[in-house]
Amino acid sequence: MLKRIKQLLERNALAVAIFITLLVTLLSLISLNGIAKINVSNSDKYGHFIAYFTLGASWLYVYRSRFNRWLYIVASLIVFGMVLEVLQGTLTTYRTADWHDEVANASGVILAYLVSYLWFIKREN
Repeated sequence: MLKRIKQLLERNALAVAIFITLLVTLLSLISLNGIAKINVSNSDKYGHFIAYFTLGASWLYVYRSRFNRWLYIVASLIVFGMVLEVLQGTLTTYRTADWHDEVANASGVILAYLVSYLWFIKREN
């Protein structure tokens, strides 16, 4: 059963990465006023970190056999996060751009890179 799940993920990795990208984009630009708030200091930063860790891990998995492209993917995702932050501040009236969010986004992508690197290098040896 696990082998089938792995094969399904491998065959659909690109579709999953695209879906996560669209989901992060949507969640970054819609109003979240109706969503229950968590009473934890800087809880939205944890959300940004988790979202971009997942986004980074999904794209790095798509290109898991092409380590030479990973730095381009990491850089692209960090720029993607910056663009979304600018769009939040310019296109919406209910969201604001925050450089702390961008730090959380970039940190999530960088951790995804480190975890993926260790995971796939360990598997190759």
